[in-house]
Amino acid sequence: MRATTEAVVGAVTGSLAAPRTVLLGRYVAAGCLQFTGRSTTLSQAAGRALADLLAPPTGTHPWQGWTFSAGWPTQRALVAQVSLFGDNGTAL
Repeated sequence: MRATTEAVVGAVTGSLAAPRTVLLGRYVAAGCLQFTGRSTTLSQAAGRALADLLAPPTGTHPWQGWTFSAGWPTQRALVAQVSLFGDNGTAL
């Protein structure tokens, strides 16, 4: 059995112009963005494709001041499938 959920890209490692990994989050009932997990290192092609869709946060970011470890905090596997969609809902 496999559980799935939707998540948002809450942050990246590297830069917005050349992201190396994506940090994923989910909004919880309290309305705050809770860290869910991160991707493995993106290929250069995937990073370039994603960079065109990223923008810096407006206002205060909910994870401002946080630090993220380069290691994995758990032995449980997290598999993320990132799908990119344009404004009209068409997959990119």
